[in-house]
Amino acid sequence: MGTYKIMTDETLRETVRHGDDRYPFAYYPENIWQFDFHRIDWHWHHELEFIYVAEGAALCLIGADKIELSKGCGLFINSGILHRFEAKSSTFFPNIVFAPSLLAPEESLIYDKYISPVIHAALPCQIFDPHTPWQNDVLQLLLQIFALQEGEEKKELCTLQLLFQIWDILWNHLDLSADPQNPHRVNHRQARLQTMMQYIHDHYTEEISLEMIAASASISKSGALHIFQTGIHIAPVSYLIQYRLAQAAGQLYTTQKSVSSIAEETGFTSAGYFCRKFRQHYHMSPNAYRRKKAEPD
Repeated sequence: MGTYKIMTDETLRETVRHGDDRYPFAYYPENIWQFDFHRIDWHWHHELEFIYVAEGAALCLIGADKIELSKGCGLFINSGILHRFEAKSSTFFPNIVFAPSLLAPEESLIYDKYISPVIHAALPCQIFDPHTPWQNDVLQLLLQIFALQEGEEKKELCTLQLLFQIWDILWNHLDLSADPQNPHRVNHRQARLQTMMQYIHDHYTEEISLEMIAASASISKSGALHIFQTGIHIAPVSYLIQYRLAQAAGQLYTTQKSVSSIAEETGFTSAGYFCRKFRQHYHMSPNAYRRKKAEPD
């Protein structure tokens, strides 16, 4: 079964380039269900993002918020915001990602007056509900942008015209009070979360404790618990187990290693404990998961 995976660096910044210097815009007609473990995992980018749920339903984790988006709804994600998407069934999720500088060059009057205040507002995201007139206007413009990407003639010019219409609507309806945090979205707390997550990624095969995870970011155990819970809604040790399970699941369908070997290589103390945790998380045994992944699309 073919799957996609989000690629990030050690800070969880997405490494895929969205467009190029001449046209920093990208359109992704994606289905969350096709991603590894039916989720687009934690990542962030300096670009702005607009998404639309065309089919199915999506659970969007935006910083400390959990947002359930049903079919027909959309979402704006501001620059530098840590986010993740999950689905329980096939969920067609077209989205656009573009640099703020597409709308106006940085340090220009337009950028300083109309773009920067949105980026630096206390606004991680904005939901678009079709039952709210101004939000439905945004959704209809997004659908026009998506349709444009299938053609060639004047695609870029028309896309930019529609983006300006969306931006004008946002400017007139959003609360643009300044964010008291660092104007760069990846703030100190998020940086510590990313540091601890990266420590787990680097050492998950070893025997590591909550104290060791907390020490990687130079904070207390209670501080680590608080940052994980408010940041990604899970305890550090639970995240460690989930990460080990994800690495084990990858080995199950890319190698012929035995279940016991995979359990040992991914940091589990015994094959029995690994199998119990795997079944709890994926609702099937490791061998059943391996067989399912081997089935053709």
